[in-house]
Amino acid sequence: MQPHWHILIVEDERDLAELLALNLRKAGYETTTVHDGRQALKAMAERKPDLVLLDLMLPELSGTEVAGRVRTNAATADVPIIMLTAKGEEVDQLVGLAVGADDYVTKPFSTKVLLARIEAVLRRASATPPAPNVLRAGPLEIDADAHRVSCRGQPIRLTVTEFRLLSTLVQSAGRVVSRAGLIRRAIGPGITVTPRTIDVHITALRKKLGDDGAMIETVRGVGYRFSTEPERAEPSAAGPAAERTG
Repeated sequence: MQPHWHILIVEDERDLAELLALNLRKAGYETTTVHDGRQALKAMAERKPDLVLLDLMLPELSGTEVAGRVRTNAATADVPIIMLTAKGEEVDQLVGLAVGADDYVTKPFSTKVLLARIEAVLRRASATPPAPNVLRAGPLEIDADAHRVSCRGQPIRLTVTEFRLLSTLVQSAGRVVSRAGLIRRAIGPGITVTPRTIDVHITALRKKLGDDGAMIETVRGVGYRFSTEPERAEPSAAGPAAERTG
């Protein structure tokens, strides 16, 4: 763990926010604490954090709206986000991941578990995928050192997790990568996610790639494959081909 990392805590429960800040400082992190969504955006504009702990239920602006604005702002698009919320239902987790959260922790949680999640996300954010540092496949170009992706010359803004998933698929172009393989190679140790979580990230990736999202093919019952010549299902008499989904 690197002591210079700065974490922005966005939590409207002041007692919990103070406890989080205390434990994070004890662990060697520098912290800033705010209590609503608008304050969060203002704090990020004043000083870009290395990671945001973001509560879902916030006054002024919700956590999902804050995450969405963070991801659409070029200055903050690459900041890792861990969502903190009392909502534990899968649908709430999927919404959080869909708007750009890198991980999701439900209350109540242990400090030890949260610190492990933070370390894992920061480790993943600072890691560089294996060589080559610049990957080119069809219309895609992935610059691992600069953490940039472009498609047909246009920049594509990806979360840390989306970037690593895409890099893993492109490095394995033409071969099927199972969901378990994607979890192991792109998510890494220290974070527990479900195969459904991978599907949500893949769906988000396809959406950002637009028509070229078809290069990420679903191999039903197995996982995903990247191909610069995606297969096109032929329509049948029974109706249109089934839509590829995450």
